[in-house]
Amino acid sequence: MNTTEQNYEDFISTVSHELRTPLTSIRGFSQTMLTSWDKLDDNSKQKFIKIIEEQSNRLIHLVENMLSVTKLQSKNNTLVFNELNIKPPIEQIISIVKNQYPTQVFEFNCRENLPAIFVDKDKFQQIMTNLIENSAKYSSGTNTTKISAGMDNNKVIIKVTNKGINISPDDYDKIFTKFSRIDNPLTRKVQGSGLGLYITKNLTEKMMGEISVNSIPLNDNQNLGEITFTLQFPILSIEEQARIKCSQ
Repeated sequence: MNTTEQNYEDFISTVSHELRTPLTSIRGFSQTMLTSWDKLDDNSKQKFIKIIEEQSNRLIHLVENMLSVTKLQSKNNTLVFNELNIKPPIEQIISIVKNQYPTQVFEFNCRENLPAIFVDKDKFQQIMTNLIENSAKYSSGTNTTKISAGMDNNKVIIKVTNKGINISPDDYDKIFTKFSRIDNPLTRKVQGSGLGLYITKNLTEKMMGEISVNSIPLNDNQNLGEITFTLQFPILSIEEQARIKCSQ
């Protein structure tokens, strides 16, 4: 078996596993409600419906990620580049994620008069949604996600920081690979496909950006760390923007 065939089989195997878990939950709780409706109290019914909703959302998110991966590998995946002021979309994403994680605190500091970046707006929103959701999802307990936007060396720098299980430097590259999830007590409790950061890295690089991660162990607890994802997008001249437009 060649590498391509092995990768395809691994992909199908992983997708099948990821789909099976939520589908099994939806079927199981639906069957229980259908066969035992009169025996269930209102609290149990509400709990089961909530589980079905959560697992349905998990399926939708998984399918969306699968489609994103497919588009990344397609030659027809064109990006629409335009100048973008990053503050409004980031504020909008924070508002949306806040509704999903009401116990999470979000702090956003954006430098005044920050230059626009030249990106695909939809793809940039996808990148920021992945990073901010990821931060909220993997925070240890009630926590704060800090988002900052500034400028350095003719680049716009965006940082997303939270406190979670410390990441070893040996795993920095691993977390950006397809289907990769670091095994620790927090990731075992949180459902995920291992595709979000893979998609984020690929979209960032397609828009001439860079992404990196850094984790600093906390002095009071060596299992926890301050984890920062850093995005860098170049500030392009009008001539550079025009060349990109012409190549589209």
